[in-house]
Amino acid sequence: MQSHEIDYEIKGHDVQLVEVELDPGETVIAEAGAMLYMEDGIQFNARMGDGSNPNAGFFDKLLSAGSRLITGESLFLTHFTNQGWGKKHVAFSAPYPGTIIPMNLAQMGGRVIVQRDAFLCAAMGTKISITFNRRLGSGFFGGEGFILQTLQGDGNAFVHAGGTVIERQLNNEVLKVDTGCIVGFEPSIDYSIEQAGGLRSMIFGGEGIFLATLRGTGKVWLQSMPIRKLIAQLSTHGPNTRKEARGGLLNNLLEG
Repeated sequence: MQSHEIDYEIKGHDVQLVEVELDPGETVIAEAGAMLYMEDGIQFNARMGDGSNPNAGFFDKLLSAGSRLITGESLFLTHFTNQGWGKKHVAFSAPYPGTIIPMNLAQMGGRVIVQRDAFLCAAMGTKISITFNRRLGSGFFGGEGFILQTLQGDGNAFVHAGGTVIERQLNNEVLKVDTGCIVGFEPSIDYSIEQAGGLRSMIFGGEGIFLATLRGTGKVWLQSMPIRKLIAQLSTHGPNTRKEARGGLLNNLLEG
């Protein structure tokens, strides 16, 4: 199915939103709960499928919905359609502070692989499916887990990332990354999990036991602050709480 041609504008800095402009009859699909506001004339419906295959039967839609549950996403996708006259706008916001990345799938060969919770919204006609990593080690130790999401189509799709986004173009290169900091990559990139140095580095290096390795030629997108790391840092049992207690004798005297 050919994707709808939607226009958009990304607004904000630290906590971004994407405002989509719909012509009459155009539709954008989004994660449940992502909608921030919409203008009068736009109607929305929660559906089990992404709408990329209008002839899909009930079993196919149920299978698609079940795969979304496996990836940790909601059972339904919400379809927003302009049923009014003239152009209408609907906006979607990311669930946590970070950056929204627009992806023109037609310019990327029609396919991109992203972490399982990165998808925000896309033009109607975009197919959202799961991708099983072939390497067992990647499944157990990768920040993205054994299951990734694949976005297919020829229109615009939007994913969100935590903190600052780094876009890298690899040219037959190797890049080692913290496992939780990968947002997505083109299918031409080979993804695997490897041991992070020797035993001493693994235990005392502070970078974790495993690192993600990206090889090949193509684009990769990285995030500086994945949500899991943010939660860990803000937790009452996180590493930052120990900094408050390690003031030493001088700090205690100054506070007294």
